[in-house]
Amino acid sequence: MKGYRNYFLRRLGWFVVTVVIAFILNFTLPRLMPGDPVAAIAARMAQGMSNATGVQAVYEQYTRLFATDKSIPEQFIIYMRNVFNGDFGFSISQYPRTVGDVINASIWWTIALQFPAIIVGWILGNTLGALAAYLRKGFDKVLLPLSLFLSNMPAFGMAIILLVVFAVNLKWLPTSGGYDYAMVPNPSWDFVWSVIVHYQLPFWSIVLITVGGQAIGMRSMAIYELNADYVKYARFLGIKDSKIIVYVFRNAMLPQITGLALSIGTMVFGAVVAEVIFNYPGIGSTILTAVLGGDYPLISATTLIITLMVLIAFFAMEILYGLIDPRIKAAQSE
Repeated sequence: MKGYRNYFLRRLGWFVVTVVIAFILNFTLPRLMPGDPVAAIAARMAQGMSNATGVQAVYEQYTRLFATDKSIPEQFIIYMRNVFNGDFGFSISQYPRTVGDVINASIWWTIALQFPAIIVGWILGNTLGALAAYLRKGFDKVLLPLSLFLSNMPAFGMAIILLVVFAVNLKWLPTSGGYDYAMVPNPSWDFVWSVIVHYQLPFWSIVLITVGGQAIGMRSMAIYELNADYVKYARFLGIKDSKIIVYVFRNAMLPQITGLALSIGTMVFGAVVAEVIFNYPGIGSTILTAVLGGDYPLISATTLIITLMVLIAFFAMEILYGLIDPRIKAAQSE
């Protein structure tokens, strides 16, 4: 246990250091973007005003609101204080909405789309890859080229193919949106059915891309483990194949868990392509709008969420590895 405690504390120390660096970068980089987005708000709010003094007063009011009249270190201190209080400030591109309101309105759409798609793709891909490694022959000959095709297909390419085939040509599914544009969100069955129908194309575009990469990874690792010396020795001793396979696929799953952690950690960022192509009302579309509008409070908040999700996913993965991987346990005890 002492060895594992040291392992845990080392990983925790690196996690804290990385989080601090992430906070600094997420604050600094968006504010280095060219242009003055505050001026755009001031111009919008000062429309119809002919008095130059009045226009200048409006501009100064919004520079104080967004703290752009202060130095970068002062802005960073204000930013950190606000973040720890759960306040990301106002959105520049969608003023007077707050950043929290904008994110809350979109992030649940992304989680409801991405998380199930990643899990379904991960399970299907690993199951197919394991079967291909174990059965080989005709099943493997069909699965391998199909998986290679899917894994090398760019996300936007798969999305466009599904869009053209099922929405434009066959007209089975809608082309865009999270629900029918004529509807207002409500708890009725008609609205729920509209959400389900609009959900299909972005969901399956993510699943198909995920399946290909996971199947190839699982197939390669399973073949490697099936040819390992411990498998040959176990079979020589007469141990049942069903029992050997449990250990084979448990060892082969370790890199796949890494892939799952990375996919979950980056699912918000991965939402950009599917959501932009299908005009889905999630965080991906929000990030694109923020970047185009130079909305650095919204950019900082969304990139911070993505960064923390990735760091937490990898930290949890490393802690889990320390518990389930016998090789790490052995290294801890030395």
